[in-house]
Order: sequence, then C-alpha cells, then structure tokens
Amino acid sequence: MSPLLHQETWQRESPMDTVFEYREVIISGTLVTISLAILSLLLSILCGLAGAFLKMSQSRALQKVGNAYTTLIRSVPELVLMMLIFYGGQVALNNLGAATGLWDYIEINQFVAGVLTLGFIFGAYMAETFRGAILAIPKGQLEAAIAAGMSPYKVFTVVTWPQMVRYALPSFANNWLVLVKSTALVSVIGLHDLVWNAVAAGRSVQQLFSFMIAVLLIYLVITAISDVALRWVERRYSAGMVRG
Repeated sequence: MSPLLHQETWQRESPMDTVFEYREVIISGTLVTISLAILSLLLSILCGLAGAFLKMSQSRALQKVGNAYTTLIRSVPELVLMMLIFYGGQVALNNLGAATGLWDYIEINQFVAGVLTLGFIFGAYMAETFRGAILAIPKGQLEAAIAAGMSPYKVFTVVTWPQMVRYALPSFANNWLVLVKSTALVSVIGLHDLVWNAVAAGRSVQQLFSFMIAVLLIYLVITAISDVALRWVERRYSAGMVRG
C-alpha cells in the first residue's frame, strides 16, 4: 500500500478507531505509568518517614538536615530535578568511576531515574504530611505507652502509626494524586510511559488531539479508582473515631 493510500485510509477512520488500533501501545504505556507511580509512592513514603523523624529529632544537626531536604526539594521544579538526576547524576557517577577506577561507564535507566526522582521529590511533601499527623497525636498517649514499658518500635506500630495514618490521609491522598499526574514528566527523558507512547502514536497518524483525549480519560480512570481506594482506607482507619 502506498503512503498516500495509507494516509487516505486512516483519514477516513474515526479518531477513536485510530486510537483503538494503537491500544497495545497505549496499554503498555499505561502499565509503565502505573508501575512508576506505585514504586515512586513507596519510595516517597520511606523518604517522608525519614524526613519527618529528622525534623522532629532532638538533635539540631538532624533537624537542619530534615529542614534542608524539605525546603530544597519543595523550592525546585520537578522537571529540573529530574533532568539533574538523569543527566547530572549519570555524569557524576561516571566521573567518580573514572577517578576511582571502581566501575566502568554507567548508564542510568529512565525508569529508575523516574522512580528515584519522583520518590525523592514527593518524600519531601510526605515528610510534612507525616510530621503534622504525628504532632496531632495527643502527647499523653505516647507518654502513657512509654510508661507502660513499650519499646520505641511498639509505640510506633501500636500507637503512632494507626493514628498518624488517620490524620495524614487527606494530605496523603492529595500528594498521591499529584504524583500520578507528575509521572507524565518522565516522558522528557525518553521513558516509554503513557504520555510518550500516546504522543508518538498521535504524531505518526497526525491525530495527536485524539490520543491526548485518550490519555486524559485514562488518567481520570486511575484517579477515580485511587479515590475509591483511599476513601475505603479512610473509613477503615476512622472506624473507631466514627463510633466514638
């Protein structure tokens, strides 16, 4: 089939028919986006807990480290940080390897760079969320748990964590939804996520608008499912409060 005849063929098709023909590409990109979002969320929770405890530490040095982390990350655009980690981090690692002779050339994977960047960025927001939630817990409960002979780990798992989740959920849900949308940024470093695949497919058939509508709908579905799941978690952790 000649290119001209091929062009006339897809021009006669409806936009949704064209998008459907590229469904495998769209589904593949969607799975990458979901995987990226979930792994970034897990990393952001770890970074957030670490940042919260650093900011609440009795050591002024650790407090400064925690404050520097949250202040710096929240002051720099996510796209800039992603470019710095992907390109600058790769250059720094290779320069260090060349200087020490410990390793040869290293190329950072786009997916790994995306997870590290988004997890590190949203860890700063999670740190403030967790810190505020911990401060909302009555100090008397923590003191009573310590007086009862509970270990610090037991105090955290039995007293701090359940209540922290309850207080943190509204802000946590907002951070998650923003993180999901921010996964679109990884397309700039060449990761074949939902946005990258949709843009490539849309340009190839000159129907970019139709593919962007499909991307919009997929993101709406992801956020709608997330909202239902987060409401279920909120009801579960607020059950005792509702009965009271």
